[in-house]
Amino acid sequence: MNTTRLYFQDSYLAKFSARIVHRAGDSRRIYLDRTAFYPSSGGQPHDLGWIGGVPVVDVIDEETRIAHVTSEPVEGVEVACQVEWARRFDHMQQHTGQHLLSAVLVEMHGAATVSFHLGSEISTIDVAIPALDANQVAAIEARANQRIVENRPVQVSFEAAAEAQDLRKPSEREGVLRIVAIEGLDRSPCGGTHVRATGEIGPLLIRKLDKIRGNVRIEFLCGMRAVRRARTDYDALARISRLLASPLDETPAVVAAQKSLFEAAEKARRRAETELAGRRGRELYEATLPGPDGVRRVVQRLSSGGLDEELRALAQGFVAQAKSVFVAAVEEPPSVLLAVSPDAGIHAGNSLKAALSKFGGRGGGSVLVAQGSIPSREQLGDLLAELP
Repeated sequence: MNTTRLYFQDSYLAKFSARIVHRAGDSRRIYLDRTAFYPSSGGQPHDLGWIGGVPVVDVIDEETRIAHVTSEPVEGVEVACQVEWARRFDHMQQHTGQHLLSAVLVEMHGAATVSFHLGSEISTIDVAIPALDANQVAAIEARANQRIVENRPVQVSFEAAAEAQDLRKPSEREGVLRIVAIEGLDRSPCGGTHVRATGEIGPLLIRKLDKIRGNVRIEFLCGMRAVRRARTDYDALARISRLLASPLDETPAVVAAQKSLFEAAEKARRRAETELAGRRGRELYEATLPGPDGVRRVVQRLSSGGLDEELRALAQGFVAQAKSVFVAAVEEPPSVLLAVSPDAGIHAGNSLKAALSKFGGRGGGSVLVAQGSIPSREQLGDLLAELP
């Protein structure tokens, strides 16, 4: 038995009575003769609510029938049903807002919407356009909100697919199409739930853009979602403003100035650390006795930290002196650095590469400096024994 879809005619119907015509899945999968519950479809999530006082946790479109999954079995045959209205109306606002935003994008940029997703927190559309700059986004948002406050009627009609005209996006479906039209702006085939007029969409806020497979993904919010997000954003900016002791409108310039100062200080700190490490390398050289061949060698074992700039600076400080070899072995991740002075008679890259190959490691480098990694830190001791 086909399910009569009440939401096709009236998106505002939240309470209705229906007859249970079939049960499945331990009587938790309910089929009604008619329903106002919207199933997940077309990028819009399913409704929630109650059937006979039992919570509905999922609504599934099975083409001719709609399955209602409940948290427990539902008693009786004739049942009172109720859609959770706050969720339903929120989805109506977001979905109608998507139609309007998509129409504005076509109007202003000839950019078609290729997909739509309505999430629990945000909604997105993917638009066939390579890029949008900040000024274009602001203009699109302003035009969309202007169309909203014009309070244009949103109407639903049913038309033969072969006769439907002026559709924003042609439909591949045959037979009768359900057309959702925003007066003077948009006509689109759609099975979703929508508000009666654009004014009910509420404010529309565009938050961010991402590049997705050659398209632009636009994140947007409508209605109370937009209001809540704008309030959260403002509160965050106000806290930053107070921390910086700056008027809110001047905060971006203050943050930019602070960022420049921080970057300059960070660069100076790294330079000082490098210079200090180089000095320590020279001191280490002075404290290291030469071997029988006159070469001063030092091996440092480190538990973690990797082969960072400070370690390289230490090595460079050491091998900047005559006849010297510096080796550093790091356990996590297992890696090795080999640095030599020009007069040490050793090719660092070739020596380390040959040693690494015996342990399944990878690496190499120049005559004076080389580094590499091995699969296991337990191999480090044997690797070090292979180095000159």
